[in-house]
Amino acid sequence: MIVIKSPSELDAMRRVNRMTAQVRDELAAMVRPGITTLELGNAAFELIRKLGGTSAFYGYHGFPGQICVSINEEVVHGIPGKRVIKDGDIVSIDTGITFGGFIGDTAITVAAGEIDDEKKKLLKVTKAALDAGVAKAVVGNRLGDISHAIQTVVEAAGFSVVREFVGHGIGRDMHEDPQIPNFGKAGHGPKLKPGMTLAIEPMVNIGGPKVKVLSDNWTAVTCDGSASAHFEHTVAVGVTAPEILTLP
Repeated sequence: MIVIKSPSELDAMRRVNRMTAQVRDELAAMVRPGITTLELGNAAFELIRKLGGTSAFYGYHGFPGQICVSINEEVVHGIPGKRVIKDGDIVSIDTGITFGGFIGDTAITVAAGEIDDEKKKLLKVTKAALDAGVAKAVVGNRLGDISHAIQTVVEAAGFSVVREFVGHGIGRDMHEDPQIPNFGKAGHGPKLKPGMTLAIEPMVNIGGPKVKVLSDNWTAVTCDGSASAHFEHTVAVGVTAPEILTLP
């Protein structure tokens, strides 16, 4: 069942998602060669605590980190640890916050130092795919319109979308209905209605779409070792335009 939020619930979603966007951007600004992923995780804990929230990820199905930090071929769900970020890496930061009974969720991929042209294109294309998907989150469209828009942008650039992991509804729970694949047919799926809140999150690989999960049971990587990028906004379906909730 897709949960329709009331006006007061949408206000609560706006608050927590603004907080989440603030933390995302502060963490992204910290990314540089020489910093460890654990330092980013510890910084996230302090930033979230100061805002009065808690990590929506820590302990979720046993996840051991405050945020997800995924580097290069790591697609999603990287656990903060001792790994040192190097010049030329791309670093995905996925942040979730619980505040006031609701959850905010957002992700960004940024460069550490100087990255090569292919990775620059990957970041640009993945962000463009997110923008294209978000633009379809309008009353009267169908869920498949979001998925199709993302897939079209990605594949036109010669990249591939990850199929094992998808976007999702979000609100009081991290993962609500509906699931939002990053591929699909336009005009298919449930109709979008006011009060729906969706976490739209293209995950894009330079190489093939297949991924596997490492022995830590969390970190997903590309099977071919190619680089991957991840961008995510939480949005409220709008009558004439989507409302991006994860803006600072």
